[in-house]
Amino acid sequence: MLRPKHRSGTKPRAPTAADRNPLNAYAQSFLEWSAVHGRSAQTIETRSRALKRFIAWCDERDLVHPKDVTLPILERYQRYLYHYRKPNGAPLTFGSQQTMLAPLKGFFQWAARERHLLYNPASELLLPRLPRRLPHHILTIADIESILNQPDLGTPSGVRDRTLLETLYSSGIRRMELVHLCLYDVDTRGGSLTVRAGKGGRDRVVPLGERAAAWLDRYLEEVRPMLMTGHDEGVCFLTDFGEPFEKNRLGDLVKRYVEGAGLKVIGSCHLFRHAMATHMLENGADIRYIQAILGHNDLDTTAIYTQVSIHKLKAVHANTHPARLHRLTHSGEEPPIPLEGGFEAGTQT
Repeated sequence: MLRPKHRSGTKPRAPTAADRNPLNAYAQSFLEWSAVHGRSAQTIETRSRALKRFIAWCDERDLVHPKDVTLPILERYQRYLYHYRKPNGAPLTFGSQQTMLAPLKGFFQWAARERHLLYNPASELLLPRLPRRLPHHILTIADIESILNQPDLGTPSGVRDRTLLETLYSSGIRRMELVHLCLYDVDTRGGSLTVRAGKGGRDRVVPLGERAAAWLDRYLEEVRPMLMTGHDEGVCFLTDFGEPFEKNRLGDLVKRYVEGAGLKVIGSCHLFRHAMATHMLENGADIRYIQAILGHNDLDTTAIYTQVSIHKLKAVHANTHPARLHRLTHSGEEPPIPLEGGFEAGTQT
């Protein structure tokens, strides 16, 4: 199978003045400490990005040592993030602001513990309160089936794409969990997937439906050997270049199929996770089982994440609310209450 040459590397970034700021040495020690104490690679990467951005901000203000940073300085940085605007003019979400601020609390707590500081200036820093909002769109079962039917099953890539879409919907795993899924994590005979080092560094085993298992068997037997090139790292899903997927590349792939189904919605892989949980809840699954599948520590997270769709609520409302067009009596249902026609003469309202 002939494939175009893929360039996996990128041009190295030129060093900046902020890279020479002495705060970077403290940041590297903190990241090393995080790795030694079992923090996940994703957590370390998040901390690294947040610290790099903070140090660049500090460098513009000639702040070069942890002791130079006080609570008012951190609050000033927090206001900077609040007023920051992206190239498209949109502000940072409170979730993004929290992602950039939370690692600073960990960093300064570590700095105080290691005696680089006399006290922790971030101990009283209040993080943004995150709103618990409903998803912008909940895919229906018909929407999901339309997306699943988009890949061209006459090509190896189409079979692979159908398989990964089926896996996302059946298991509800996150995008990065699918990217890191390995061959030894897949048990199609037993109908399960093992998610290793998921969010929070926790492992879990999730169910895999019969249909998704059948597609995985076909992909692993017929397609994956065709995609392999050179050394096999054991990652389940491979690109057309025989490489493991990157998270953005996988998201773009799924997004194309969502748009190909004619759906004008925000999101890609996470749409399947939410749809799976919502559809199971509507069909009577206990929310605690859904919590275990999704890998949530807090049941409140699952409760907001698996909101019952309006169709289910309308059905319950129609069956239980006393103000209905038909009133139930002991002898059965009465005829509908008339809604047409005017008032009789002399009738008072």
